[in-house]
Amino acid sequence: MSTYQTVLLDIKDTAAYVTFNRPEKRNCMSPTLHAEMCKVLDEIAAARCKVIVITGAGDAFCAGMDLEQCFLEPFDKPELMAQINHDAFGWFTRLKNNSAVTIGKVNGWCFGGGMALAGILDIVIAAEESTWGLSEINFGIFPGGGTTWAYANNIPSRKKALYYALTGETFTGKQALEMGYATNAVPRAGLDAEAERVVKMLTRLGRVVLGKTKEVYEKVKGMDFEAAIDYEMAKMWELSRETNDDWVRTALVSFKKREFKPGLQSYELTKDV
Repeated sequence: MSTYQTVLLDIKDTAAYVTFNRPEKRNCMSPTLHAEMCKVLDEIAAARCKVIVITGAGDAFCAGMDLEQCFLEPFDKPELMAQINHDAFGWFTRLKNNSAVTIGKVNGWCFGGGMALAGILDIVIAAEESTWGLSEINFGIFPGGGTTWAYANNIPSRKKALYYALTGETFTGKQALEMGYATNAVPRAGLDAEAERVVKMLTRLGRVVLGKTKEVYEKVKGMDFEAAIDYEMAKMWELSRETNDDWVRTALVSFKKREFKPGLQSYELTKDV
């Protein structure tokens, strides 16, 4: 694995662990971090990981963008600004559309662009004590670069969503769970253990079925019921062929033999393609 200035990458079997490593800056995202994350995702793709876990070093998950390095310093250098945006939005989009299951381990401060990052991840496990906020209003701007999309799509209540965007008031990881921004919230001391519990559940499953479950979910949200049925069945047959019909040849046969209980456990893949 490569060595990076602002990111730590640790790949264990089929799980990739990414840690933003700028604790002195509360892990805010710099141009260097954006460029390095593009390379990190290349490494993860080459390793064919099923799960990507993202967290931050120290007491912060991510405090958003590095305001000086990403905005103030390159403001009068349009080519540099364009490159920074290309890298930032590039890896964000790649992460959102990734076939691997993405997990955010929000250990502390989560502001602005950090909330955008948490908003595009599949699963977010937050420390109850973590502090979240949309502080853009305090600069006289609104949340941009996908952050408005993220909070609008992760906080179902329009009134709550706008309240936090308009006031800049912070909220906790426990409140993030109540609003739907987090999947689960646990005391900070139990955050690592809870994340590992979820990683173990996911990595024992098939790579193809994990990816297609995400893909189908995203597509059918905007469809009517009849169209969704057609799409789901087409993707089901696609999944079957790509995995040599393993769910029939192995799972259903094992179920018939009463070798496993599908409501409580998963079958053993004969070939994880």
